[in-house]
Amino acid sequence: MDFITAYQFGLKNGSNFLQNESERRRWFSLYHSRKTYTFFNQELPRLTKFFKLLGIHLCPTWVDEANRELEAWCKECCDATTASMNQTGKDSDVSNQPVVMEAMFAGIAKETKTKGDESVLHSTTLQYPELSIASEMIDHLAAGHETSGITLTYISWNLSRDLALQDKLRKELLTLCPNMSLASPTSTKSICNPKDLDSLPILHAVIMETLRLHAAIPGSLPRVTPYPSCTLGPYENIPGGVRVQAQGHSVHRNAEVYPEPEKWDYTRWLDDENGYTEDQRRERDRWFWAFSSGGRMCVGSNFAMHGLEIKLVIAAVYSNFRTHIVNDDGIEQTDGYTVGPASNQLILRFEKV
Repeated sequence: MDFITAYQFGLKNGSNFLQNESERRRWFSLYHSRKTYTFFNQELPRLTKFFKLLGIHLCPTWVDEANRELEAWCKECCDATTASMNQTGKDSDVSNQPVVMEAMFAGIAKETKTKGDESVLHSTTLQYPELSIASEMIDHLAAGHETSGITLTYISWNLSRDLALQDKLRKELLTLCPNMSLASPTSTKSICNPKDLDSLPILHAVIMETLRLHAAIPGSLPRVTPYPSCTLGPYENIPGGVRVQAQGHSVHRNAEVYPEPEKWDYTRWLDDENGYTEDQRRERDRWFWAFSSGGRMCVGSNFAMHGLEIKLVIAAVYSNFRTHIVNDDGIEQTDGYTVGPASNQLILRFEKV
């Protein structure tokens, strides 16, 4: 969570849940309490609003209250960031740069200048830029923290079941310059170059295989076919307005592309070892769908993967610790859209190396 908010709002205006336990518990309590009630607003929004006018609440009123508190929290972060951006004199600390907010403001300014009243965004985003940005930011919050947390959980679980693999990964991580090994709890080190981190084959393979077998969003991604008709794979002349969907869970279990698809095998992604032909590699990559694809794919995939979040966390942990499973009861993923362990926990023991 602190990673994604720092990227959105800058470090000083983002969350500090790592150190602020009470705020962290409150925020996540609100967030998770409303998750089981998303169906009606997402799938039946008009019916839900109509019934609400009649005094019939398909979702409990406290769900609306939780949503309002989360929205207010996000709006405060947006307002604080906007105030910082409007201050005279640029903040010299690059960690405070609100990368996503700056991009949003720049995009709105460009749309206003180039298209103005003719823009399709004129009546919404261009008229209400602050609310539009806040709406976008809370979407990024939801999408950016939970999925990475689930992925890190299953990476840690798979590594904890294989101490020999941990040792191989650590040996690879220590080739970084500077590496992330800390001699003592009070030691400090510079973070390695993200490009160097991104070039480590074992680290990349471990993450890719975890995303394949334990995709944080294995659920269906619905789309509506365009008019008058379209073709999807072997299916021709599908009428417009038809809801179609695909899901990473099924795509990632194509046994012709991923032999023994239910087996976690990181060597699928080690091109120097697995003996795959160029065609096999191309098909393997084409069927990988953890971030979806096309114009609606995950906009944060590069932030999550390439040296900024998942890889950085795993590198920091396994450069310094060996992990052992204490309790992994209920580690199997539940059925749903965004899903983690059925027990919602994984307990590990960390051994300093």
